[in-house]
Order: sequence, then structure tokens, then C-alpha cells
Amino acid sequence: MNPEKVIFGFFIILAATLNFGFYVGDISNPDHHPVYELFFVVVVNLIATILKFGDRTQMGALLLATSLVALLQLFAASLMWGYVVYISETGMTAAAMASIVSLSGGALMANIISVVLLVIETVMLRR
Repeated sequence: MNPEKVIFGFFIILAATLNFGFYVGDISNPDHHPVYELFFVVVVNLIATILKFGDRTQMGALLLATSLVALLQLFAASLMWGYVVYISETGMTAAAMASIVSLSGGALMANIISVVLLVIETVMLRR
């Protein structure tokens, strides 16, 4: 068993499940999407992305690309949340929350692709 692969698999799957937890709920209701959960999703995705740097395989490049896409979407969602709550005069509206959750949905799709690629890589391994 390769400890590096176990740790990376753990963080990829944790990122996907945390992102799913944030994504689920009424898309426009801020009570269903807590900000601390978005923070944890960003942190875990950042860790998963950092763990993939240095892998020189084609599958590693694809996994890094999906992690970067998820991170970009989550950073955009976080920036939007910060803008809406702290800068905008309108505050958190249903439309703003829907946009934030939609960005999180894009990151969730990238995380799902990462998990699928991870499963494919595992199946392709030969002893």
C-alpha cells in the first residue's frame, strides 16, 4: 500500500463529500449553505491540489487539472460571498446565494471527475 496515494485519495474524496454537503439544499436559502462549510471545502481542496504537485504522470496531470478547476470555482464562490456580505449594500440575496451555490456545483463536478479518475487509476494498477 502506498501511503502517498492513500492520503491523496482521502483528501480527494473528502473534498468531494464536503462540497456535496455544501451544495445540497435550497439553492437560494443561505441557511442551507453555511459559510464555514464553504471554508472547509476550500481548505481541503487546496490540500488535495498541493498533494498533486510533482506527479509527472498523465493521470497525475489530469487530477491536478481537476483540482485546479475546483479550486478556481471555490475561490470565486468565496470571493463572491465576501463581496456580497461585506462590500455590497444589498447583502445576501437569494440570487447571490444561488450564484455562490452554482459555483460550488461546478467545483463539485470537478471533484466527481477527480474521484472517477482516481478509481480508474486504481483499477488500471497491476500488481
